[in-house]
Amino acid sequence: MNDFLDRNEIISVLNGFNPWWSVRPYLVPPFRRLAFEACLTYLEDTTLRRAILLSGPRRVGKTTVLQQTAQSLVQKGHDPKSILYLSLDHPLLKLLSIREILSLYHESTYADGKPATLLLDEVQYAQGWETEIKLLLDHKPQYRILATGSASVVHKERLAESGVGRWLTIPIPTLSFFEFVSIRNELPNGIPTDLRVSDLFSLKPGDLPVLTSQMRPLQPLFQRYLLVGGFPETATRENIDLCQRLLREDVVERVLKRDMTALFGVRNINELEKLFIYLCLHSGGILAHQSCAKDLDTSTTTVSNHLTLLEQANLIYRLPPSGLGGKKILKARNKYYLVDAALRNAVLLRGEEMFTNPEEMGTIVETTVLRHLFAYYYRDTPEIVYWRDAATQKEVDIIVRSPAYVLPFEVKYRDNPQLDKKSGLGTFCLSENPKQGYLVTKRNKDFSATRLKGMETDFLKIPAYILCYLLGQSERLLWG
Repeated sequence: MNDFLDRNEIISVLNGFNPWWSVRPYLVPPFRRLAFEACLTYLEDTTLRRAILLSGPRRVGKTTVLQQTAQSLVQKGHDPKSILYLSLDHPLLKLLSIREILSLYHESTYADGKPATLLLDEVQYAQGWETEIKLLLDHKPQYRILATGSASVVHKERLAESGVGRWLTIPIPTLSFFEFVSIRNELPNGIPTDLRVSDLFSLKPGDLPVLTSQMRPLQPLFQRYLLVGGFPETATRENIDLCQRLLREDVVERVLKRDMTALFGVRNINELEKLFIYLCLHSGGILAHQSCAKDLDTSTTTVSNHLTLLEQANLIYRLPPSGLGGKKILKARNKYYLVDAALRNAVLLRGEEMFTNPEEMGTIVETTVLRHLFAYYYRDTPEIVYWRDAATQKEVDIIVRSPAYVLPFEVKYRDNPQLDKKSGLGTFCLSENPKQGYLVTKRNKDFSATRLKGMETDFLKIPAYILCYLLGQSERLLWG
């Protein structure tokens, strides 16, 4: 330990972070993210010799999941002092290694060698955390470890260095629309809780109007969700200006100005900020590195490097192109989306006026649909791509592709969306012949299942709010 550090000061910090060690009352938010049950299940499986990593953007509830886990373990009879929570970005704790902190913990609070649960928040800020966790897993089987990290580099590049098979990653994205409605206590009645989007193809024609009637109260909530986004702190607030200021300060600025410097060593934050604003203005568009570099008066190398960092920091999604038959595209140009459309709204100060702009709404809804598809299908580790024909400019916005299925989604958030063989979705399905295709629409009256003459693909026209709600609801079944 550093000579100037007072041992008692560190112990005081540990006591402050772990109120369940004493009789002090402590409050934990009651709303539980879907990832909570998965974390608890894996943590209690003593045959699983892995650390569990909860990874996602800032302010999506990772710390709350750790606190809820501690509370749940205490309620189940675990010795409260066997549960150690550490916020590793705390100024004092950042000066120590995990091993040194554990030494103080065992000296002062809980005997070494007995079963203990380590809840490590923002693990990437700990000194030499990769090696420390590896040694704990290999030589200290009494520890169960649940960690969080805001930057996805934690479980991609750097975790590979500390050994394959030592981490189990659970993603925690922004709130799904279903979770957004749940945290506001505004769930509608009558909707079957086991209903999946794929089930809609087999419903009787008369069932869809009934379902539409049941879900109609969700429409204004979906608009609210599109505006303020899927962050627990802003989901229940009514002041839109305050919501957007919190997102700018707590999510965007902290990531760009603190995390990027501390974790990735970014020196020119101004260039990174300019690129992020550029992506806000062009979210969902095909990005040509050379044109972007010219617009921002920088190099293509800088653009490429910064795009990678923004993706690693869980601020953007990257969507590569795919040819027909899954063929790779030479000199591929990716599409980039913000992980939550509300970040774009907050940075660009978009308010309720955006609801009257069809182009704006198309971008926002496409971003939101993509977030739900990434979250719902991630366990299958699919390839999520887009398709565009260079000659005709016909395209399909999002294609979820795995060895078991190909699912194309075209977002047409406007009145009178067209679906025929000449449309992008029709052209793609005529060539690829997937079992199902989706046209994501705006209006309830578009909700229908159909098949185009001479084609074997079953198409579902589905309003965006119904698709997102059911995808979010169905995530619970995946965790079961």
